[in-house]
Amino acid sequence: MPHLRAAYNLARWLARDAQDAEDIVQEAFVRAFGFFEGFHGQDARAWLLAIVRNTGYTWLRQNRSRQLETAFDEEVHSPEAGSLNAEASLLREADSRLVQDALEALPRESREVLVLRELEGLSYKQISEVAGVPLGTVMSRLARARQALQARLGRKPSGQGRAKKEADELQRD
Repeated sequence: MPHLRAAYNLARWLARDAQDAEDIVQEAFVRAFGFFEGFHGQDARAWLLAIVRNTGYTWLRQNRSRQLETAFDEEVHSPEAGSLNAEASLLREADSRLVQDALEALPRESREVLVLRELEGLSYKQISEVAGVPLGTVMSRLARARQALQARLGRKPSGQGRAKKEADELQRD
């Protein structure tokens, strides 16, 4: 099934729970199958992730009267680390945990754009389609999300290098 990993990854970051994410993805794929006749050859990945996003928000509104927090499972969501020595492995795990904690502490809209851009590699245009917001909103949300994440990690924003990279990205879109 194409894009299953991306769908699960987005649902996992939105729901913050592995089993809830599985339920969201299952429901989203059922919806996608039902709406497949309405798909007219656009970007299939963006189309499916928009369904996952909308299904996730609907599911969360209906089922999340409680706030269930489950730790993010690094083994499920990252590529194999390779043959790192024990010290390097522990340092990598600690860094990864800091980034995960900082990302999970961000508001849902911020997590959403960061996951779609940085983890799933979607273009700004694709994120705009998935989230159903204008391109400028995507850009501002992403900029604020990156700043908030950097602040939580205690790092200074990189400034001009990031701006040039984003300008190049817009030219490709």
